[in-house]
Amino acid sequence: MRYYFIALIVIALDQASKYLIVKNMELGESIEVIGNFLHITSHRNTGAAWGILEGQMWLFYLITVIVVAVLVYYMQKMSRMHILVGTSLGLMLGGAIGNFIDRVFHKEVVDFVDTNIFGYDFPVFNVADSALTVGVILLMIFMLFEERFMKEKKNG
Repeated sequence: MRYYFIALIVIALDQASKYLIVKNMELGESIEVIGNFLHITSHRNTGAAWGILEGQMWLFYLITVIVVAVLVYYMQKMSRMHILVGTSLGLMLGGAIGNFIDRVFHKEVVDFVDTNIFGYDFPVFNVADSALTVGVILLMIFMLFEERFMKEKKNG
């Protein structure tokens, strides 16, 4: 149950941050936070990262419903396995639902975290995207070290 709480926190932070951006910034407006590295930029996206599949909302609806169903299924089955599994699934669930809310109600996703990493102008993203990414990374870490984690859990 606590991993659903993680998802709810992600959704709340995601929607609150997007609301603040929409209400306080003009589309395209940018605020420098850390030199040439980090800006808060009001941006909208009707596609996925890098603008791929722009305007294909029906596809994003379908994919998100399937992803959410799969995540809930695995949360029910595997979240007790290890804290990394439950946390990663909770983060991914919250991220998927956060962007889904935007797509359903606004037909676009609000993005605002604008970074320039080692000279690469990374696509603008949001809290939901971050939660999805961190969730996937945590799940990959668990999968790489699953045997060790499970041995520690059994012995500890």
